Amino acid sequence: TLSGSDTGIGHALAKHLDSLGFVVFAGVLNKDGPGAEDLRRSCSQRLSVLQLDITNTSQVKEAYLAVSEKVQNAGLWGVVNNAGILGFPADGELLPMSTYRHCMEVNFFGAVEVSKTFLPLLRKSQGRLVNMSSMAGGIPLPRYAAYGASKAALSMFSGVMRQELSKWGIKVMAIHPSGFRTGIEGTAEQWDRQEKELLDNLPADTRLAYGEEYLLGLRNYLLHLPSHCAPDLSPVLAAVLHALLARRPQGLYTPGKGAYVPLCIFCCFPLWFYDFF
Repeated sequence: TLSGSDTGIGHALAKHLDSLGFVVFAGVLNKDGPGAEDLRRSCSQRLSVLQLDITNTSQVKEAYLAVSEKVQNAGLWGVVNNAGILGFPADGELLPMSTYRHCMEVNFFGAVEVSKTFLPLLRKSQGRLVNMSSMAGGIPLPRYAAYGASKAALSMFSGVMRQELSKWGIKVMAIHPSGFRTGIEGTAEQWDRQEKELLDNLPADTRLAYGEEYLLGLRNYLLHLPSHCAPDLSPVLAAVLHALLARRPQGLYTPGKGAYVPLCIFCCFPLWFYDFF
């Protein structure tokens, strides 16, 4: 079972697993959207598209019942918590509380609810729980206070679950990809709405401290973000596949160029050096 299959990594992963012969339950935010339609059109009959807004408790329960009915007593081999949102990347002081709450709601609470709901099926098969965190969830990165905090929470949840669920033979892994072009950045309309909310709620002295030029430059950062991201998702797909199939999967995967280096510097060097780096 896979969440966030409408676009990006989740969409590519659903197709990849289907092509390898897996029975895939692809959860999508909109079962009538273009992403869901593409999966139905291009994948085999083994793949089932499920309506799954992970922030909607009743949809999570309905997805669980649908999957339970299909797998019967066989259990479920893997749950991949992939659905996530980025939010508007800006300094932590500038971000409205709604961005923090929304990131936590989707990236953390949604993934926790899916995990808790589907664990009985994983227990039957001694299966795998794979959580798609982020490089920003392992190391502090400027402009990612809301996103990074939600992904750090997910990574810590993964670590605790890895320890607690091992007695049933369930293996839990966290994936920390570096920058990949996934479509998580959202649309221009979403940026406009979030930018407006950010600017409308700024106190006058905060606006003065940062300056108009800096505030207007936040949009440029977003516009140039895709150019710094790798278009080839295959390292992430390979990491998820290893997490699902390897006899001894790693607790943490860091796919992508440069994902491991900042983590090593953060862990092994003094903090002042990491901050300078």
